[in-house]
Amino acid sequence: MAFQYTLSNMKVEYLYEDDWYLAIDKPPGLLTIPAPGKKRSLTELLNRERARAGSMARLNPCHRLDGETSGVLLFAKGKKAQKLMMALFHAKKVHKLYIALVQGRLEKDAGIITRHLEGKPAITRYRVLERFPLCTVVEVEPETGRTNQIRLHFKGIGHPLVGETRYAFRKDFPLSIPRLMLHASELTFPHPVTSLEVRIQAPIPSDMVRVLEKVRAS
Repeated sequence: MAFQYTLSNMKVEYLYEDDWYLAIDKPPGLLTIPAPGKKRSLTELLNRERARAGSMARLNPCHRLDGETSGVLLFAKGKKAQKLMMALFHAKKVHKLYIALVQGRLEKDAGIITRHLEGKPAITRYRVLERFPLCTVVEVEPETGRTNQIRLHFKGIGHPLVGETRYAFRKDFPLSIPRLMLHASELTFPHPVTSLEVRIQAPIPSDMVRVLEKVRAS
């Protein structure tokens, strides 16, 4: 059962936990792992607080989400469990879904973006959920896992994510939002130990809901 856990004055919801893995609903504004010049990372804070609570297992991230991205983030309890899960990621047996708001109006109901990234093939599928005059809500399924793939692919087709500042200028688009509107909504995989299918879902965060309510009312 999901429950909330106070982490550095933030409420972090646990979405899934067993003897080998833990998934949380990552809040925006924290890096998954430490970066140069950054004092805090979610992995560091989680391990510190769990150690204080008496947990002996060290959490190791199985994948990463950008600092501004919210949603399902999976950790392994120990290196062995992490290695097993990473093998599933490399074998493309982990199914990821995102919800994103992109600038402008996408005319196609669904599409596939296949632009190369990092000199390697990269594939992103999307499906339109809602259209508005200034933005489009899409469900996104990345088939490959290149760095910043979703952000770069939608920028490449002329529809950068709402709130994008790294790969687009806010001044060039009429809709300006404080943070990147990207949410990891679902993670599905065959459990590496039990072989049972695991599906973990994270609800759309409140700040994204408020943005949607604003554009629906405009």
